[in-house]
Amino acid sequence: MGQLDAPAVDPAAFRHVLGHFCSGVTIITAVDGDDPVGFACQSFSSLSLDPPLVTFFVAKTSTTWPRIQPGGKFCVNVLADDQEQLCRGFAVSGADKFAGVAHKPAPVTGSPLLEGTLAYIDCTLEQVVDGGDHEIVVGRVQALEAPRDDAGPLLFYKGKFGHPAQNAD
Repeated sequence: MGQLDAPAVDPAAFRHVLGHFCSGVTIITAVDGDDPVGFACQSFSSLSLDPPLVTFFVAKTSTTWPRIQPGGKFCVNVLADDQEQLCRGFAVSGADKFAGVAHKPAPVTGSPLLEGTLAYIDCTLEQVVDGGDHEIVVGRVQALEAPRDDAGPLLFYKGKFGHPAQNAD
């Protein structure tokens, strides 16, 4: 597709407008050698039913993704509405994100499966595509389960956690 002759989009306006789209929150985890690694991610989505594929986007400035990508496997942990603090812990750079965090190996890849999540999707890396200042990651689903039905999803809307009605202007 060709580019339109339109004025440049202001990054602040872009962020503001796209912030009006509510998203669920996940934590992507893997193992780097013997070390568990992970990062918070709100850009996760299903991609294909046949074959079973999921996708997420990661900033090219991420320091965690380069530790995950070479191993070729990861687990997507879908967060519950009572896991905001867990998310905040994985959203920081440089800290021991797994300190005090209960987890076990995911069934196929052995990636950390975090305790208390709504669901998990255990994946092998299918493809990575350039996406501007992000990389588009495609994972092939190897195993998945939704063990919790007692909570809602952790949502992110207009730069805050919570329900869209709670974050109204």
